[in-house]
This record gives sequence, C-alpha cells and structure tokens, in this order.
Amino acid sequence: MKIFDVDNRKLISVFKKVIFEKLNLQVISIKFVGGGSNGKVFKAKLSDNRVLALKAYRVQGAMEEEIYPLALLSENIPYEMPEVIFTYSDSECEFAAMSFIKGSNVLNPLFLLKSKKKKEAFANAVVSSMLIWHSRVGVKYGNLQNPQYDSWLEFYKKEMQLPWLKGLSELAEKNKFNKKHLKLLLEATDLFNKVCEEPTSPVLIHGDFNIMNMMADLKTFNVTGFIDPGGSMWADREYDLFQLRNMWGDCFGLYEKYKQFAGLSQYSDFRVAYYGAMNEAHCRLGGGLIMPVWEILWNIKLKREMKKLKEMM
Repeated sequence: MKIFDVDNRKLISVFKKVIFEKLNLQVISIKFVGGGSNGKVFKAKLSDNRVLALKAYRVQGAMEEEIYPLALLSENIPYEMPEVIFTYSDSECEFAAMSFIKGSNVLNPLFLLKSKKKKEAFANAVVSSMLIWHSRVGVKYGNLQNPQYDSWLEFYKKEMQLPWLKGLSELAEKNKFNKKHLKLLLEATDLFNKVCEEPTSPVLIHGDFNIMNMMADLKTFNVTGFIDPGGSMWADREYDLFQLRNMWGDCFGLYEKYKQFAGLSQYSDFRVAYYGAMNEAHCRLGGGLIMPVWEILWNIKLKREMKKLKEMM
C-alpha cells in the first residue's frame, strides 16, 4: 500500500499542470477547503468560470473505490452528488476533479446552533435519501463490482474483523496501539460473534455517511448534496449506520431518525457501536488520519452498549 505525500504546495502545482493538460484551461484561484482520513479537497475556479472540487487521495487505490459508486448513489435521490470530470494518477499522486457541491459540510459547529425544527427537517432529508440507497438490493455481499459472499457476517469477519484485529494486535505488541483498547475490542468481538445473525439482504450503502460528507446551506440548513462515498458496497444496512453517530451526528438525531423510519434488529445499538469502534481503530492500519478523540468516544459508546447487551442476554 503506497501512501502519497499530500503537501498543499505540491498538490496545487500538480493540479494547475494537469488541468491545463486535460481541459486546456487556466486555474484562476485555488484553496484548500477541507479533508479527512481519505484525503484533501480543494476548490478551484477555472478560466471559463467553472468551479471544480479537486480531491487528492492519501492511499493509492482509494480514488477508484470512491468514484465508482457515485453514479449508483446519485440515482433517484433528490440531492446532488459530485460528477467526475476526470481523474489523474501517477507514481506520486492520485486525484479526481469533480463538480463542486455548494454548501458547508455539517461538521461545521455553527449547524449545532440551528433550531430543533431545522435539525428535524435535516434529519428527515438525510434518512430519506439513505433509505433510497438501502432499497437497492443486491444478490451477494461485498465489493460493488464483484460481490462474492452469501452471508454478511462471513464477509465482515473475513474481510474486516479478523485482519483488523490481527493488525491491531501487532501494533499493540510494538506499543503503537493502546492494549486496553485492544482488550475492549477483543471482548466486544466475542460478544458480537455470539449474537445470532438475523436474516438480512445485501443493500447498497454509502459507507462513509457521516456529517462531514453531508452538505447543507449554512443559513437555511437545507441539504445541498452528499459527497465522498468511502467504502460503498453491498452490505447489511446496519453497517451504514455507525457513521450517522460519528463525530457529533447524534446532535442531529440521525441514527434515531433512521430507527424511527425503518426499524432495526434487536441488537442494532450494540452492533452499530461495535462497527464504529472497530472502524475508528482500524484507521491506524492504513494511511488515514488518526483522531484519538473519536476513538475514545467510540470506545465509551461501545462499553455502554456492551453493558446493555449483557443485561439482555
């Protein structure tokens, strides 16, 4: 796995050169507008007045995983998603040039000041779109282009749970991962694997549907679009839900709104907390940004749900 240098100066130089080569246009202005574990995003105004979003990826291969699902996810939802204009990759860089979605990502703390009514309307819009994605049923679980698993848990355990825990154990042995955190995840895994698998169907999921990837108008709090489908696949719909609780998603009631609209399995709260804690920890295994505060918060949620689950069993 190759990790790219996403230094702003180097990227901007590459952007200008490639845009001229691909579109025969000059970059009039360009600025960094945000980023996450997968990469950095820049807003570029071109000489024909077009505005593009340029996303540079940290890990080689991540670009293809993100841009392929955009066409599928954009079908039938009433909100805009990025349209890919072109992609570029070489030995030093991978980036995608896409249409720019107006608005501010909802990680902006100013959205926390919105009224209860506006937060409710926002949650309704988000969950309604998510349910459109989840209404698309596949044949098997796994990769969007070539799903191969008949069981969600078989897929999750083989492709994520086991390799992630193995990698985290190796990091803990080198004192690069908190051993108490590893112990918690191992205990939670024992519980997760004991909980009976309930019948599910493989559905289309966004895979990274947290508030950072939801765009809204800063004044009205109306949704303007959705971005960055990282980890989109054919999966159990509950796997898509931990991202609704990521960061301060709970302040907008997104997860509870989904439960209200669609209902969930008996052990969904525990499963979602487990998925969230495992996903946050696994970021240490790749080239993504590590955010210890989110890791700690997920572990707190997981401990709480483990206690509830033990009382239920």
